[in-house]
Amino acid sequence: MAARVDPDRSEWDVIVLGGAAAGENAAQYATQFSGLDAVLVEAELLGGECSYWACMPSKALLRPAEVLDGGRHVPGVSSLLTGRELDVRAVLARRDTVVNGLDDSSQIGWALGVGIDVVRGYGRLAGERAVAVRTAAGGTRVLTARHAVVIDTGSCTTVPTIPGMSEARPWTSRDVTNLHEVPRRVVVLGGGVVACEAATWLKPLGVEELSIVYRRAGLLARAEPFAGRMVADRLTAAGVRLLPGRSVTEVRRDDPRDTGVGLPHGGEVTVRLDDGSTLVADELVLATGRTPNTQDIGLSSVGCPDGGFLEVDDEQAVRAVDGHWLYAVGDVCGRALLTHMGKYQARIAGEVIAARATEGRPDGAGSGVPGSADGHRGNPQVTFTDPEVGSAGMTEREARAAGLDVATVEYDMAALAGTYVQREDYLGRAKLVFDRGTDTVVGATFVGSGVAELVHSATTAIVARVPLPVLWHVVPSYPTASEVWLRLLEAYRAEKRRVG
Repeated sequence: MAARVDPDRSEWDVIVLGGAAAGENAAQYATQFSGLDAVLVEAELLGGECSYWACMPSKALLRPAEVLDGGRHVPGVSSLLTGRELDVRAVLARRDTVVNGLDDSSQIGWALGVGIDVVRGYGRLAGERAVAVRTAAGGTRVLTARHAVVIDTGSCTTVPTIPGMSEARPWTSRDVTNLHEVPRRVVVLGGGVVACEAATWLKPLGVEELSIVYRRAGLLARAEPFAGRMVADRLTAAGVRLLPGRSVTEVRRDDPRDTGVGLPHGGEVTVRLDDGSTLVADELVLATGRTPNTQDIGLSSVGCPDGGFLEVDDEQAVRAVDGHWLYAVGDVCGRALLTHMGKYQARIAGEVIAARATEGRPDGAGSGVPGSADGHRGNPQVTFTDPEVGSAGMTEREARAAGLDVATVEYDMAALAGTYVQREDYLGRAKLVFDRGTDTVVGATFVGSGVAELVHSATTAIVARVPLPVLWHVVPSYPTASEVWLRLLEAYRAEKRRVG
């Protein structure tokens, strides 16, 4: 769908550079009650990485395997599934439906429907409150913001500087979520969220030989250690080869070529490791972190270095730029590379921009809008592996590093009635991190099937700083997995009484 914008128009109240989910939220919250107008500048698909190449397609690929595995462990259902495997063609077709066939017409329709304009093209900052847009036709139009510019250009897969790596054209996260042909042999490089989730869907989709190479000793190194161990155990049981503590020193590929997203990018790939061994695969998947897309967005025109994350304050204003007109949300500010946190930042930024514009607050006087520090303290995240890993707040390691007086409790989630009725072989564990000084929860981690739905309760407890005497009266339903809260609080109360 073509954006219906006057081609001669050049001025809006707010310009959002990048039209991913966070950028859409920033435009919406800046305009919906303020009378301001806004335009989204986007060269690719409106809706961004999450809608088409990350969150949504990955969950569409993960869900069928989760349902099949669950059914195999429920008497009365398991006998119906003996010898059954996924219908790969149907799974990929469903994925294509979820991403709208990589068509953003509905997203543009939404934006125009709520009064947000869209300009197609690659945008760069061109001085204070100005954005130069290179259009598909090769021309350039300069847009000016009366009040604010918001940067939401996202991030991309980090490509390590390893001999032969770039030349081999490895798959990135975009390829592995939008795969159209399942390779027989795959090597995944990295041990974080993207690597673990990708392995979780690649194996049941039919990858016969799947290896994960990662430099750290365990998977999901930022999580509580037991989370990575439990995911590793399940991947190993599924036939995935784990190679911890290893690095890649060289990559070679036969006949590398640009075949398109989600198709093998050439012939056989040889991956040499630092111990001298080699792995041979049909495709190499990079899951080696994210690099902010800030190298070529004109930052030097406003006095910032090109490239790197943008440091922002709690109103999401870029600290290095005076005047409270430049904001950054989502991955580019590096605070939490999670879609829901980027959208949260965008809601803050949008309301700040509206307040400053409509209430005439002088620069530096504050917008009157609560900042984003509280939300980042909760920082919820779910890794959709088998088993799932859900967390909020700090790990024990992070809490101790912050100087808190830490207490922790853990509980085997398989001992709950609510998980036992799900499946007899339920595998799970939960942990709470307490600050003794305030008697509040500062961190929570849940591992197990379906634990994603437990994370919001933890986020609420952490952000609201709910003290233990109050949490004790938040009664969980029976029989559900949320009863783990009661068991963890019982353990904490018992520990407090024991130590006096």
